[in-house]
Amino acid sequence: MTIAGQRILLIIGGGIAAYRSLELIRAFKKRGASVRCILTKSASEFVTPLSASSLSGDKVYTDLFSLTDEAEMGHIELSRDADLLVVAPATADLMAKMAHGLANDLASTALLATDKRVLIAPAMNVRMWEHPATKRNLETLRADGVAVVGPDQGEMACGEFGFGRMAQPDAIADAAALLLRPPGGGPLAGKRVLVTSGPTHEPLDPVRFIANRSSGKQGHAIARAAADLGADVTLVSGPVSIPDPPGVTVVHVETAREMLAAVESHMPVDAAVFCAAVADWRAAQPGEEKLKKDGSGAPSFSLVENPDILATIAKRTEARPTLVVGFAAETEKVIEHAQSKLARKGCDWIVANDVSHAGPGVGVMGGDRNTVSIVSQAGVENWPTMGKDAVATRLAERMAKQLKDTQWV
Repeated sequence: MTIAGQRILLIIGGGIAAYRSLELIRAFKKRGASVRCILTKSASEFVTPLSASSLSGDKVYTDLFSLTDEAEMGHIELSRDADLLVVAPATADLMAKMAHGLANDLASTALLATDKRVLIAPAMNVRMWEHPATKRNLETLRADGVAVVGPDQGEMACGEFGFGRMAQPDAIADAAALLLRPPGGGPLAGKRVLVTSGPTHEPLDPVRFIANRSSGKQGHAIARAAADLGADVTLVSGPVSIPDPPGVTVVHVETAREMLAAVESHMPVDAAVFCAAVADWRAAQPGEEKLKKDGSGAPSFSLVENPDILATIAKRTEARPTLVVGFAAETEKVIEHAQSKLARKGCDWIVANDVSHAGPGVGVMGGDRNTVSIVSQAGVENWPTMGKDAVATRLAERMAKQLKDTQWV
């Protein structure tokens, strides 16, 4: 993807992955962009300003208090003159500064002063990436509209293995190109996409309910990725603790019946992705008052089946989406169960998610990584274990291609 004529301000953080920022400069230049660089003090320990300057063909900035540059409020001019700010590598320290609005050096000050889109490519030790503080900061940045690419899984410079490797330079450049597309552009431009996400809560009484462990992370990531590709996205979300993705119309619901009603009210759409973990059952007669212990033993409930939202939409005879995608979380016989669900529900794809605890946080509801396969009438497409953002981006791109191809069928 070309980004000819676009101006990128590349902020290079202080981590071992900083050496790959030189490859990233080349990737941006190859696509036609102009690049200016800010190096943090720590980044200068890994790459020299001369190296970055030689590749970018422009001055490299390092000092917040440069008298020459500050005469023109350099940190503001740098951030406003760019079309996009890219932070690569985005260290845990830089992410924390961004999330909390700290500004004690040129990099963090430029980020706080900008009115342009920001893309970060996190890179750090796997333990730092999985630390609750980093996860909180990441969610804050996403809620603020910051785009994220990576990190990838692999061996670290410290010898550990896991997620924390900076995304490949070409992947970062491609993500930047999507953010720099003109208004109305992108492979999903002009398409309407609906995504369901999170759990449903089925009341037993005014304070208790039937639910599951779904966090909504994958569904929200898919909605965000589809919007980044230019789609008009509606997200129907059950109760979750994560923020609404920016640039997306969000409808909040509680129960399965409310979710189905919201989905049907937003038809027709070009593609519908049913990622929500909808409760299969609900109480036939929820208590109107809080159930109390009265010494007579545990209460019993009569359960009735909830509506099948995926099958209802997939089997519509009018205004059926061109592409209907379901999810299946399985612990064994993953592909076999997904193929059976595909036939039963009448959808076009099933994203089979292996939740058999294949590794720390992999596939577990509420975790940050998934191992998925795309199951369709055409066969099975196995994907490697990836972060949920990466799964979402790849799925959105796959949907865009499918919708484009379908136009000519």
